[in-house]
Amino acid sequence: MSFGLTAQQRQMIGTVRELAQAEFRNDALKYMDGTFPWENMRKLAGLGVLGMSVPEEYGGMGLPVFDTALILEEIAKVCYVTAMAVLGEAGVQTRVIATYAPDSIKQRVLPKVCTGECILAICMTEPHAGTDVANYRTNAVVKGERVILNGTKTLISRAAEAGMFVVFTRIDGRPGREGIGCILVEPQTKGFAVTGNYHTMGGENLHEVQFNDCELPLENLVIREDGFRKLLSAFNTQRCLNPSISLGLAEGAFDETVSYVREREIFGKPLSASQGVRWKLADMYKDIEAGRGLLYRACATANPFPDPFLAASAKVFCNEMSIRVTSEAVQLHGGYGFTDEYLVSRLYRGARYGSLGGGASETLRDLIGKKIVTDWQRGDGILGLGDELGAVGE
Repeated sequence: MSFGLTAQQRQMIGTVRELAQAEFRNDALKYMDGTFPWENMRKLAGLGVLGMSVPEEYGGMGLPVFDTALILEEIAKVCYVTAMAVLGEAGVQTRVIATYAPDSIKQRVLPKVCTGECILAICMTEPHAGTDVANYRTNAVVKGERVILNGTKTLISRAAEAGMFVVFTRIDGRPGREGIGCILVEPQTKGFAVTGNYHTMGGENLHEVQFNDCELPLENLVIREDGFRKLLSAFNTQRCLNPSISLGLAEGAFDETVSYVREREIFGKPLSASQGVRWKLADMYKDIEAGRGLLYRACATANPFPDPFLAASAKVFCNEMSIRVTSEAVQLHGGYGFTDEYLVSRLYRGARYGSLGGGASETLRDLIGKKIVTDWQRGDGILGLGDELGAVGE
């Protein structure tokens, strides 16, 4: 099984890497206070990166999940905040619009995503319900050609900058998972408000958003039926892109650490001369490579969405691997690693997000375990090489 890259992939990754290392790396500290990285986003838009998930007919690149993950990985090596901002344009919210929205909305929104004019925010978590989608209280009532939306979403990324909100909500009060759909909301809509602000340890600001009798056109209701299954399908992609950021954070921390231990002297010798230090580096390296193999394999199954079993497994492993590797990077930097000025400190804080967003590790472990108990057949071969397990979470 090979993950060899094409010449086109290598050229694109090399271009993004050069930009990230030359310009994003040294400026990353200034985004730790919640400032949105508009300057970085404009530069990435110029390369076409913000249109990675947008079909070509709407001005995008229409890249496969694998290519998108590779690019996010490069950005995350130097700036978690920028990587998360790009994830908002390349992730599930863009794919929901590209897959399910009417053409009139696609024409209006997707070209602006490519240029960076329209930042997208996805609204899922509610004050009382995160992973527990079946208990959403936000509700959209269809009245002829209009839809009235009420409810509250919380911990929403990019809410202060977004030009469109992709809101997962109950439709007409229908209970349970079967009642879930999706509606698009523009920030100028009457009754819409961005309220509470939460500053994260990774540097981003998250917000609460409220919908108070927001009246929307029926065409904004992009998913009316079978919304839970469609949400899960789109989220299998997110479960590859989220861990690609985790992988990049770990790689960035590893790069910084190798350079540091080569140069740092202790008792008259480089820190790298210590066997204990070399063993730590060896463990970090094998952790990264194990995560890379699992993630790339999951990405390679996308057609158009990745294998759900592998995507969930890759997410859990890479999220937790990134925490281990970035933590060791801080340790090997000593007191310097605990300061804002050193990149490893910021990468460590960013790594802590991965296992919380896009499906908590505990939830995914349970879903994976249930599928194994239910569907594993002795002698069937390697799990994840086919679709014999169905969709994780269904």
